[in-house]
Amino acid sequence: MKCPFCAGLDNKVIDSRLNKDGNVIRRRRECIGCGRRFTTYEQIEELPVVIIKKDGRREIFSKDKVRTGILKACEKRNISINVIEDFLDELERDLKETGEKEIPANIVGEKIMKKLHEIDDVAYVRFASVYREFKDINDFIWELKKLLSKQ
Repeated sequence: MKCPFCAGLDNKVIDSRLNKDGNVIRRRRECIGCGRRFTTYEQIEELPVVIIKKDGRREIFSKDKVRTGILKACEKRNISINVIEDFLDELERDLKETGEKEIPANIVGEKIMKKLHEIDDVAYVRFASVYREFKDINDFIWELKKLLSKQ
């Protein structure tokens, strides 16, 4: 680590502490060259997950964008925001744990639909209508029949 005062590269760590979340290490260092002290922070570099859209475009995964879609689907339904937030955290973690840098949008969409199906059938059909781009009432009826046959 380069000293911010003399630009020397020789220094020693005199104190290390984790932040309260445990995901950042604060290190106090002392420069061997000039004797001055400075602080550095160390954290894991997280590479963003890139979503490959249906048309081939690539877009960085946005938890906020997914949240907006799920909240619209769950509007006026008796679904706790905590359930939605827990799912969003779980989804983001699952996507990062795949180890893949790029994930097709259909995989993300199917994960969301599966979870909404578990949470609330109406929210599931609402989300499916946008995600699967229902063209007319027959698409709705077909999805509802499929939903009813599984129960």
